[in-house]
Amino acid sequence: MNSPRPATAAPGARTSPQLRLGLRQNAAQFTLLVVVNALVGGMLGQERTVVPLLGEREFGLRAYTAGLTFIVAFGLSKAVANYVAGTLSDRYGRKPVLVAGWLVAVPVPLLLIWAPSWAWVVAANILLGVSQGLTWSTTVVMKIDLVGAQRRGLAMGLNEAAGYAAVAATAMVTGLLAQTYGLRPAPFLLGLAFAALGLALSSVAVRETREHARLEAKGHVARADGRHDHLHEELTSGQVFAQTSFREPALSSASQAGLVNNLNDGLAWGLFPVLFAATGMSVARIGVLAALYPAVWGLGQLVTGALSDRWGRKWLIVAGMLVQAVALGLVAAGDTFGAWAVAAALLGAGTAMVYPTLLASIGDVAHPAWRARSVGVYRLWRDGGFAVGALLSGVLADLYGVRTAIWAVAALTAASGLVVAVRMYETLRGPSHDQSQRVAAANTVR
Repeated sequence: MNSPRPATAAPGARTSPQLRLGLRQNAAQFTLLVVVNALVGGMLGQERTVVPLLGEREFGLRAYTAGLTFIVAFGLSKAVANYVAGTLSDRYGRKPVLVAGWLVAVPVPLLLIWAPSWAWVVAANILLGVSQGLTWSTTVVMKIDLVGAQRRGLAMGLNEAAGYAAVAATAMVTGLLAQTYGLRPAPFLLGLAFAALGLALSSVAVRETREHARLEAKGHVARADGRHDHLHEELTSGQVFAQTSFREPALSSASQAGLVNNLNDGLAWGLFPVLFAATGMSVARIGVLAALYPAVWGLGQLVTGALSDRWGRKWLIVAGMLVQAVALGLVAAGDTFGAWAVAAALLGAGTAMVYPTLLASIGDVAHPAWRARSVGVYRLWRDGGFAVGALLSGVLADLYGVRTAIWAVAALTAASGLVVAVRMYETLRGPSHDQSQRVAAANTVR
């Protein structure tokens, strides 16, 4: 088979005499990107315990809706940044977008430390959302680029596990720091260190991966069942948005499930610490509960991502959404540390079943030529769930109480799982999947 002509490298990319697809073949860069995404998660984790309590205790916010404005700001800005990240990374390359995301992250902990009013906290979260959208989206796309189709679920499991394990660890550590030294500035000094290290690694050590996606595109093989025949390489950004959001059954099912998943995460982020604090629980113990959910979520993805490569995507997603619904019901019904710990662990397990699997399903369906844009659209909907969740749960909590708001979100999560069960098809390929891998492996750029 003739070797394909290498495409022009992205600006700032390092060229390599040989490109190959696969986790083992790209182990060094993949591992580096896992570390970078852990730092991205740490930037988010610095807020999970402290900021909801900061609004209540230092800025006197009593209405739940007002207290959740920082999550609305974060969710909206991250959603838009996800979409922009996908488009820009297809046009200019992945690495410049990643570095830009870290540059935006640097002021965030400083604004949180110096904030004289809640408006500063909201502004910090707008920047945090932009940074998270650019950095996390790009690390997702870069890992998909490197591994090809064969171990996509495992790759997403490793990526999300690193990010959310860091969220959990940072949430716990900041809770302890806040208990010992106060809500500011100590907890946010961690974020400052994470931003500096993430910027340095991304600028110096990370390599461009867009050529790997082009290599995979050259060996792309259609599904044996005829699905996706109407989805060809030349799609405009508007067509990618329409297919991912509404038209293509698997892509649109994943988008709505992602939105609802982060809707309930926005609820957990904004209202769980307030619910726990209402019982007189210490900040340190609240930090443990705030960390337990993303810890199980993060570490569980090491298993669930790989399982989705063996068992398939659809029913793992359905089961995960239903498990999350049950866990939210247990939070609403509980009133002790032990009961909430069990519920938090169960919520993390359900989320672990869903999170990497949804991303893998997007990678299964989207053509490599427009996959980054499709990931960006999916993450636009998914992280828009933060804003929807904060607004919905805040309004319901103000009108009917925190527990009623949690019950309502539990019902919505269960309904989302049923939508996936009815509308989504299995995206993991059969025999043509292995054929595609052989073709891509043969098309090595020398």
